[in-house]
Amino acid sequence: MPAPKDFLEYVDSNADAFIKRLSEAVSIKSVSGEASYRPELFGVETQQFDLGKHVMDGQELPLPKVVLGRLGNDPNKKTVLVYGHFDVQPAYVSDGWDTDPFTLTIQPNGQLVGRGSSDDKGPVLGWLNILQYHYENKKELPVNLRCCFEGMEESGSEGLDELVERESKPGGWFDGVDCVCISDNYWLNTRTPALTYGLRGLTYFKLNISGPAKDLHSGVFGRAVHEPMTDLIKLMSTLVDVNGQILIPGVDEMVNQADTEERKLYETLDYSIKDIEETAGGPIALSSDKVEVLMNRMRNPSLSLHGIEGAFYGPGAKTVIPAKVSGKFSIRLVPPQTPENINPLVKAHIESEFAKLGSKNTMELEDLHGGKPWVSDINHWNFQAARIATKAVYNVDPDMTREGGSIPITLTFADALGVNVLLLPMGRSDDGAHSTNEKLDRSNFIEGTKLLGTYLYEVGAIATK
Repeated sequence: MPAPKDFLEYVDSNADAFIKRLSEAVSIKSVSGEASYRPELFGVETQQFDLGKHVMDGQELPLPKVVLGRLGNDPNKKTVLVYGHFDVQPAYVSDGWDTDPFTLTIQPNGQLVGRGSSDDKGPVLGWLNILQYHYENKKELPVNLRCCFEGMEESGSEGLDELVERESKPGGWFDGVDCVCISDNYWLNTRTPALTYGLRGLTYFKLNISGPAKDLHSGVFGRAVHEPMTDLIKLMSTLVDVNGQILIPGVDEMVNQADTEERKLYETLDYSIKDIEETAGGPIALSSDKVEVLMNRMRNPSLSLHGIEGAFYGPGAKTVIPAKVSGKFSIRLVPPQTPENINPLVKAHIESEFAKLGSKNTMELEDLHGGKPWVSDINHWNFQAARIATKAVYNVDPDMTREGGSIPITLTFADALGVNVLLLPMGRSDDGAHSTNEKLDRSNFIEGTKLLGTYLYEVGAIATK
């Protein structure tokens, strides 16, 4: 059964109120990766599950509580688990933001600019908007609903795997779930809605090099001592080349080359080199072949260098030799790669390359967090319902995509619950999640809310027991 007409009208008539709610959510500085913001992650009043504590930046901190919800237990209805996260990436005006990142700015073109607007507060509020409609109009949901909203996704979902596995057992919070829907990714382009059936995994490292007991004057100690920054730059240059090829032996080689039939899947997608270059903001695509670019984004591993801590940063020309520097990098993984079979290759490579330097500095490689890749069955009724819902709201068939990003909990849900998992994105490819001036288009927020609600109604219709 399609979504009720009055639901669609309700979303339109309450659009401004929904945007105000998003503004309030964006103003909460729920940055999970920085200790100073940790208190911001405890503002939700509902059923919460304590995940304990962890150590970050030398401090023992409470992990943000997981918010679980449950509505309906009708044995004649399917039970849908929806997941989202309310933590965000760090953001500062000094990073290049045009506005305060924690104040939602509504642009004349309808863009809702603010940290977390698209990743993932907008989608989470989409589910709440749907519940508000049913509550105010005293209507039953077409499905039994379970909600799982967490505050550590941007920092590896620490503690959540164990909770999901425990609560998936008989009598647990997730017992009886028939399918999972996650709205925490994006369309392939800015035109065509998408359904996502695959994610790359992730393994994230911090490479520490230390030497002197304190920062040194380069005019006094330059060319007289081993410099940590020099070692670090040399090591990081051995990880990946300028064309994206991963230089760690055994990593690229672990993945089979695509055959002709697989390449055809990527040829049919609504995508062009112009799309990636417009989203990136420059003509910098590694290839002029659309299929190669798409496969590098979706089905091939990638290694990216993210930043250096401890180095001089700021105005002026400070002539310092840093005492300790740390380089951060990650590898996006695809089947059959996992952190378990990739991390030893990374460790062996770093140790071998560091030994070649003959440096008297010390080296430490930290494995910060990781997750396995995931691929789902696109012929399942869960995807069928999402296709019908997408066509109903947007009047087009969705692209079927694999996503380059990582949501480690996706595979945990699939394995622990033994059910189909669907990624149903709200935002567009140019939303800039994790970047400066992150935005969610007003149309995507409002039509996306309609899509999530329509999806629930289609599940109720297409997957009756």
